[in-house]
Amino acid sequence: MVNGNKVSPVDEEIPRESSDDKDQEDAAAQVEPKPWKKKALLELRSKLEDAILGNTLLNDHPSTECEVSPETENLEDISLWGIPLLPSKGHEGTDVILLKFLKAQDYKVSETFEMLRKTLIWRKEFKTEGILEENFDFEFDHVLYTNSTDKEGHPLCYNICGAFDNELYEKTFGTEKNCEEFLRLSVQFMEKGIQKLDFKDGGVDSMVQITDMRISQGLAMKELHGNYKKVVSLFQENYPDIIFKSIFINVPFWCYAYHKMFSRFITKRAKAKFIFVRRSRVSKTLLKFIAPENIPIQYGGLKRENDDEFAPEDGASELVVKSGAIESIEIPVEEPGVTVIWDLMFVGRDMSYREEFIPDDECSYTVLIKKEKKVGGSVRNSFYINEPGRVLLTVDNGSYKKKKVYYRFKAKPTVPIYLLTNS
Repeated sequence: MVNGNKVSPVDEEIPRESSDDKDQEDAAAQVEPKPWKKKALLELRSKLEDAILGNTLLNDHPSTECEVSPETENLEDISLWGIPLLPSKGHEGTDVILLKFLKAQDYKVSETFEMLRKTLIWRKEFKTEGILEENFDFEFDHVLYTNSTDKEGHPLCYNICGAFDNELYEKTFGTEKNCEEFLRLSVQFMEKGIQKLDFKDGGVDSMVQITDMRISQGLAMKELHGNYKKVVSLFQENYPDIIFKSIFINVPFWCYAYHKMFSRFITKRAKAKFIFVRRSRVSKTLLKFIAPENIPIQYGGLKRENDDEFAPEDGASELVVKSGAIESIEIPVEEPGVTVIWDLMFVGRDMSYREEFIPDDECSYTVLIKKEKKVGGSVRNSFYINEPGRVLLTVDNGSYKKKKVYYRFKAKPTVPIYLLTNS
């Protein structure tokens, strides 16, 4: 159920640090970078060029296995996420990658260079280059998956905590080896998401991460929290600015205290990307970033898996229902022999809804398709039209706040079942 007129303390959105200033700063920087930022980028390019050509980029590391000498490896072809790092190659994505690392270190060149160097060494040790082809002992397609994009084209990456039952939980975190495998699987998931990004000026070069915190009843989450902290720390150190927003939905009470404690381990910039949402505000919050047709039905949206009726490009219209008002969506049908299908997303509670078909012929009877009742979330229905008329969908807002309804509909030619059975 989504946000209602009266919100209890349980349903309030957890306070968070605003990210508007950071977002505005980054947007302004993309339009016209400040001189000191340009200078930092030029210094980093020069420093990186010298380290690559001098074959010293991966040297001076405690692990001798990662030390690279001119005789064993030529670093001129070194790349990150498929983008060449040697600035003199002139690849348009090189500066995009470097700016991500610079932002993470507040444009401090020495710290940025060291972060980039450690990331490359970690990737070599962790063997990330072949991780996309790795297979794991357990299926996680229903736990970690990518589904659609937000309004700006960022891929939406979902992490579903509720997908863990006791058996899968024990199998995933029961041993240290399994925990290490979970870490590798999380890195694989991140690398798969990066494959969908476009590292060029004006391209979509980051993703939105949505974590559903609703868990199975009676399931202890200690191991998940510990491993999740490792994953977040690893991503912060080696995937700077890859996450555009990290949205936690269906957040329980204990998560706020946990986040306060966990916040000490992440940077201020990273912290500004986190959004925590109570269950009653999930739909309303997701709508700030995602179009209704791309919000999954389990979160109150219109998106259904393997949908045979509506395609992803079938957008939804918006209906605003003022406090105490009644509004209707009218679907005229001039030709009989079609089935009308409609989708509605109700943002908020305290709304009543009914469906009816009103024939154009005054001698025909109005058909009540669905009697009036309280609604929330999403609704889909259909009706076969055997005479000209109109489908009328009526929304009654009984609350003291205005509400929004998103809707879409279509008509498709249909042969009645009785004709098929008699043929």
